[in-house]
Amino acid sequence: MKNFNYQFSIINYFSYLCRLICGKMIIIGIETSTRVCSAALMKDGQTLRQEISLDSGNHAGLLPVYIETLLAYAHENNLHIDAVALSEGPGSYTGLRIGLSTAKGLCYGLDVPLVVVPTTEVLCAAVMAKGENLEQILLCPMIDARRMEVYTALYSCCGEKLHAETDIQALIVDSPDALPDRPMVYFGDGAEKCQSVLENEHRHYLAGIVPEAQYISPLGKWLRTKEEIAYYEPFYLKEFVAAPSHVKGLK
Repeated sequence: MKNFNYQFSIINYFSYLCRLICGKMIIIGIETSTRVCSAALMKDGQTLRQEISLDSGNHAGLLPVYIETLLAYAHENNLHIDAVALSEGPGSYTGLRIGLSTAKGLCYGLDVPLVVVPTTEVLCAAVMAKGENLEQILLCPMIDARRMEVYTALYSCCGEKLHAETDIQALIVDSPDALPDRPMVYFGDGAEKCQSVLENEHRHYLAGIVPEAQYISPLGKWLRTKEEIAYYEPFYLKEFVAAPSHVKGLK
């Protein structure tokens, strides 16, 4: 059995390094942090193909099919995969585990590195892709965390670049003061339930924004060794607590 504690082959390492410098990376993106399940094949920052289900909840069944479709497309078009990009969370515990296990399998099989990007940044990229003028406006992605709690952070936008104004946190939105009263847009699957509390002349809700694999940027954290990938865990933000089993005979 091979030891995981080694870097990717020298040839592959310099191959993806050269492609990164030249802006010619071919990446498979995986997004499973919410009920949306998607996988995309991207080249030079452009989406070649994306497979997506907006509200399936069947990530374990759909994601392998999506990956197989993308790999077949890459093979048919003589495309060499340079890396796998993963939306790392926070989000659904089960969804994140499915996405990560699939990403790890791809990295081992293709001998490529893993790039991990916070899901809040993926949501911001989805908003920025709409081409609206976001200068002087804060971006506030919200991922549902049950009841009136959301996973969120504040970002500012300068051109096509994001700047984090706050750390990602679990926030209970129970009053208008939960967020600063500054010009901002808030969005994501945790945002609609906060409308009645947050909406005012400065804060506006954007509907229809979901995290998609095609918006995962390669400018995340690169995991280049087998050991790094093997021991990497998703960004849960909060500890997972299993609910008591309702199956007879199990405790």
